[in-house]
Amino acid sequence: MNGVAYVLLILQAAASGALILVGSVVEAYGYGLSLGTNWPYRNDIFSLAMRGDPEAWHRILATTLGVNAVILAFLLRDENAFSGLALIAGTALLGVATLHVLAGKAPAFLHGLHGLLAYATLFAYVSELLPRSPSVWSVMVAIVPVHVFLLIVFLGGMVTGQRGYRRPIGAFVYPRTGGQWVFLVHGLGWALLVLTLAYYVQSYSVALLLALLQLLLGFMLYQAVNDRPSRPGILTVFHQSMALLIFLSLVFAWRIKVPFLG
Repeated sequence: MNGVAYVLLILQAAASGALILVGSVVEAYGYGLSLGTNWPYRNDIFSLAMRGDPEAWHRILATTLGVNAVILAFLLRDENAFSGLALIAGTALLGVATLHVLAGKAPAFLHGLHGLLAYATLFAYVSELLPRSPSVWSVMVAIVPVHVFLLIVFLGGMVTGQRGYRRPIGAFVYPRTGGQWVFLVHGLGWALLVLTLAYYVQSYSVALLLALLQLLLGFMLYQAVNDRPSRPGILTVFHQSMALLIFLSLVFAWRIKVPFLG
């Protein structure tokens, strides 16, 4: 891999993670429909970006990623580069679907699929940075806990999609609405991830500790969504940042020695 391609690849991986975080800022402060359901651009998108609209920045960054993906596919011409390009295209096409989900005009699973493809895109470029650049699909198969993690990402997107733009999840003991059922399944997915990480703790001890911390953030975010459904705030960004750290700790198998973890 030549120097130019390597630099572009690092920028692509970093920007893919940044795009996920900017998306969480959009949700955190209620900008999901700030540009309406017009997609992908409006004539005033750059002026809106200069005023600090994160949805405008989200779309501009996504476009930059797409252009760089084409360049990397041309320079690298390998499975990960082509996979990344295809995944970015799929994520972009689902962008309009997520707007209609928030507007209550499309099913929530499309929002979950959008988030899933965003993480898969990041996975493709991170895999290219691993020693010997293994195929993202082989890495995905090899890391068992990441299967559960990606399921949780999908369900987390469905939680957001199910409640729409301004609706709370609502407090409950027994789920009564679609949003509460999805939230419950999302929580069960988290429990499955913790159990899976506990089983593979020798390889993924950092991911286990982060997943346990995510429980606290998830509960706090649940309260914030119910208190301020249109603008749950910075906890949304913290929750997504923790998810990114869990993902990276799985891919790079971060480990620390903790006595009670064996």
